[in-house]
Amino acid sequence: MTDRFRLIYLKSTGLENLPPDQASPSFEEEKPDRSFSSSNNPAPETHATREILKQAKADLKHPDPKVRILAVKFYFEKSHLSITLPLLQEILSDPDSGVRAEALSSLITFGNPIVSPFLKKHLRDPDPMVRMVALRGMFRFKEKMDLNLLMQFLSDESPWVRRKAATLLGWNQLEGALPILTEMSRDEEPKVRKAAIFSLVTLYPEEGEERLMEAVTDSDPDIRKWARDHLNRMLERPVTKISSSLQR
Repeated sequence: MTDRFRLIYLKSTGLENLPPDQASPSFEEEKPDRSFSSSNNPAPETHATREILKQAKADLKHPDPKVRILAVKFYFEKSHLSITLPLLQEILSDPDSGVRAEALSSLITFGNPIVSPFLKKHLRDPDPMVRMVALRGMFRFKEKMDLNLLMQFLSDESPWVRRKAATLLGWNQLEGALPILTEMSRDEEPKVRKAAIFSLVTLYPEEGEERLMEAVTDSDPDIRKWARDHLNRMLERPVTKISSSLQR
């Protein structure tokens, strides 16, 4: 049975050439949090769980990283924290970035702040894909978010990571995000600037509109067009409201 799952997974791969924020869709999809109301109580050990754990440990030592990724996805998807955490903690040092990213993604789905230290550590992972997964996880536990941690992403070497940070800031109401987004809105990469400006417009309409007007003369033609279109839509809204009221 395990071999069948491996075969299906291995045949379904082919994402190596995609950009980091698209390389592994499962890392970006929001998986439902698993309840941990009983997380302090160890899961009951049965013959079946012992066998599953034995197979999982064997697969996690497999030389093919795709098999190790599959092991994380297949064996730990519905596991209990008391079983999963020690193994996932060990896997986080795996030499393959895809395995580390999948392990972090699995930890995030537990919805338990106990995993925060692992996420913080991998905010500095050498691979951008892993950093993005860790960053997404930190936003899931935003009550623990330290804006000083986010400052490091202003100079992250990967534009995909910088864009992810700008986007996530727009999805969350974090006090003190304005200077970070303002700085990112002037990033050297167009995709980062656009994400930051959009987040500014969402969270800080006044500052966002000002930056949007500046973007009309941006060096990137796509941003110039996007900014003009966005401003035009903003200008049309009051007219529509007035027109509707007159028709009544």
